[in-house]
Amino acid sequence: MSPDALITHFVGASAVILVAAHAGGWLARRLRQPYIVGQLTAGIALGPTLLGAVAPEAYDVLFPAGIGPALTGFAQFALVVFLFGVGYELDLRLLGGRARTAVTVALAAFVVPMVVGGGCALLFRDWLHGLGMPRDPSPAMVVFAGVALSITAVPVLTAIVRENGLAPTVPGVIAVSAAGVLDVLGWTVLAGALLDGEGHGLGWAWRAVLAVGFTVVMLLCARPLLRRLLWRPRVEPSLRLAMLIGFALGSAWVTHSLGLHVIFGALLAGVVVPREEGGTLDPDLVRPLHEVGQLLLPFFFVLSGQSVVLTGIDGAGWLTLLVVTVLAVVTKVGSGTAAARLGGLDRHDARTVGVLLSARGLTELIALNAGLHAGLLSTPLYTVLVFMALITTLLTQPMLHLVDRLARRDHPLPEPQPRHSRSLPSRPASRTRAD
Repeated sequence: MSPDALITHFVGASAVILVAAHAGGWLARRLRQPYIVGQLTAGIALGPTLLGAVAPEAYDVLFPAGIGPALTGFAQFALVVFLFGVGYELDLRLLGGRARTAVTVALAAFVVPMVVGGGCALLFRDWLHGLGMPRDPSPAMVVFAGVALSITAVPVLTAIVRENGLAPTVPGVIAVSAAGVLDVLGWTVLAGALLDGEGHGLGWAWRAVLAVGFTVVMLLCARPLLRRLLWRPRVEPSLRLAMLIGFALGSAWVTHSLGLHVIFGALLAGVVVPREEGGTLDPDLVRPLHEVGQLLLPFFFVLSGQSVVLTGIDGAGWLTLLVVTVLAVVTKVGSGTAAARLGGLDRHDARTVGVLLSARGLTELIALNAGLHAGLLSTPLYTVLVFMALITTLLTQPMLHLVDRLARRDHPLPEPQPRHSRSLPSRPASRTRAD
């Protein structure tokens, strides 16, 4: 393919990707689902599963093999910008006075699915062998199976909390805080699993040492250096944004060179970026990061959708999807609810916390994509887990409505008093507000 033809195809494919993904996001929001769910669904629909099966000629014209590297590069750029913003906004100080409860919930919601996922990878290895996995999985594959069940999507969870008016409530604060701790645990364990993967010149021990050394240098040196260089009065916000995105891309390049995924470098870069006085976020940095990330993330969804192939899923694959989805929901909701109850929440608030932690969405997709490229997942199992992530995220909103109905049933509204009554009844709150 000539350079001119490559540019033409890429521009045309980009137009279709942006329009389809954001239309899907708009439709999802109309259906009371997170915007990202619609974008992810559109990305899968533009892949071989739907478009490639219904209109193979149009699919070949829209996504010829020659534009694959360009789409991959654009998707990775979007991923770095998005995760850089996630790392910058990650603030465990939200734990506040409920730190013990949030940490307990996070540990339970991480360890229980982790153990169940890893145990199933060992107990049912012959079954998974039918989905293209090795009969004797490596330790990294077993750990990754646990991570796949234990992940919670902080961006999706935060959006659901806001849209349901749970942000100022105890279950909302606990869920968001626990999700932040879960994020740290999940990415750390995932980094270890990817370090143990194959296909890199350096041994895992050397890569681990270099990764730890790079992390220490970033944590100790990057923040004061960035503050000295970019937080001077004469530095324009646009220049600061450009330099920080370049910093995130450089950090992602280093971690990728160490055999890790670019996601770790992007997250680490966001964590070390200085905040404003008092620990507040810089609005001139957060706003454009959100806008750029939301605009370009559809390229990552489409790239992920290219590896989703339903034709490779047989009856055993669909049964696996059912089992994995049930395990994903039960382990997350059950462990999160039980831990929240132990932390002193009533049963309705505890159920809300458990349900919120079940949302996986984009974070799960990022981890699955990294595992696929590291050789820790087969394509059929990757397809199963992508649909698990989509289903569990779609189920979050209906389960929240169910929890709310149970709360209203146990605490019905008082009977209305006559009009001449001097005191009107107040509607009992179904959620305790956070202190």
